[in-house]
Amino acid sequence: QVQLVESGGGLVQPGGSLRLSCQASIIFFSAYAVGWYRQPPGKQRELVASISKDGTINYADSVKGRFTISRDNAKKMGYLQMNRLKPEDKAVYYCKLFNAGRQDFWGQGTQVTVSS
Repeated sequence: QVQLVESGGGLVQPGGSLRLSCQASIIFFSAYAVGWYRQPPGKQRELVASISKDGTINYADSVKGRFTISRDNAKKMGYLQMNRLKPEDKAVYYCKLFNAGRQDFWGQGTQVTVSS
């Protein structure tokens, strides 16, 4: 059974930083793209950043220049470095593995709160 476990969320002041991690228990991790999504309170889930199996990266406009996505295939880990956090970044953040033609996998989410 595939599991994704996110960690690294928490409470941070505006302007602060957090690093989210996603540990995957899947054999062919390198065959999947890694995506980070977030769901703010009362809103729909949205894509924050993604990194393909080949390393192509995309960011939502709202996080460009502040967030950095990365992956470590050897460790089967995905990361989201979040800098200069804003109150509007408050959300539950989810990790997702996806590959066309294969099942998607989601983590359970980790809460990020940005508040003074």
